[in-house]
Amino acid sequence: MNQDTFDLLSTVEYGGCSAKLAPTELTELLNTIPLLKSSNIMVDIETHDDAGVYKINDETALIVTTDFFPPVCSDPYTFGQIAAANALSDVYAMGGTPLLSLNLTMFPSQDIPLTVLRDILAGGQDKINESGAFTMGGHTIEDAVPKYGLAVVGTVHPDKLVTNSGIKAGQKLILTKPLGIGVLIAAQRLGMAEDAAYEAALAQMKLLNKVGAECMRPYHITGATDVTGFGLLGHATKMAQASGVSIQFESDKLPILPSVIDLLEMGCVPGAAFRNLKYVKDDIHVANTCSTEHKMVACDAQTSGGLLIAVDADKADSLLADLHASGLHPDAAIIGEAIPQRNKAIYLL
Repeated sequence: MNQDTFDLLSTVEYGGCSAKLAPTELTELLNTIPLLKSSNIMVDIETHDDAGVYKINDETALIVTTDFFPPVCSDPYTFGQIAAANALSDVYAMGGTPLLSLNLTMFPSQDIPLTVLRDILAGGQDKINESGAFTMGGHTIEDAVPKYGLAVVGTVHPDKLVTNSGIKAGQKLILTKPLGIGVLIAAQRLGMAEDAAYEAALAQMKLLNKVGAECMRPYHITGATDVTGFGLLGHATKMAQASGVSIQFESDKLPILPSVIDLLEMGCVPGAAFRNLKYVKDDIHVANTCSTEHKMVACDAQTSGGLLIAVDADKADSLLADLHASGLHPDAAIIGEAIPQRNKAIYLL
């Protein structure tokens, strides 16, 4: 990695998954575009799932996804690691194994040294290699603000597919990574973040959801998602609606990165959190016992966030123990449960 490198955060106002379009407007736009249908399509855009799934035969289905965004940190190599981990996560969330990847890169070659691009790609390749996928090439264009990510193809047995429509009432909800990444990214840009807290956020973003997915496989999970740009409440709302249940979260059980609540109390609330709150406001009930800070951290846009897994209640403690025993998910926690469908999709207590 080049140590005398360009500060990528100097090029952006919103980085990582905070740069995504507002979900409300995006949903309205996509609803106007007709799509071809096929009996082989197991999952498409209709359920707002993590990726599309196409059945090849009785043994194999392809998971197809893509994700890319502007810099989320200053260091190019770290940015590459985070962007690749984030793109690969959709395959893990659906119970699959990454197979192939393509680099998607936008870069201003006249304004930033090409060594920076090399480091971004090297960081991305580090995570692709860790996943076991094969890089097949990619595409690079000139653009004023650097952006990087992947198109990924994974495989899964059709009978072992995990979707956001597979939750059942009575199941417990486990979150594998702590929340607050968007808050700490914003705080770092404003010079408000403590070094240890920001480093903890970087470590979580670089962490593949590979082990989390491996831990959930023995439990025959059918409902899960990864928590990214739409925040915990945004992704959970889609899960509840797709599954025909409601979800009840206990705000005091949410795993949260260090310093995040203090930063929220000081007014460091990213714009993406407000956009996500607007998106879900008609579908959630927030109890009086839930603090404003916990409500906003539940709306905080996560970049390369954790898996939200629905597991049978009698198996939840065992799955949680496996996640902790892995050494990679010490903050994993049971944060709520699925309940029979009520007036609201989400109840935040």
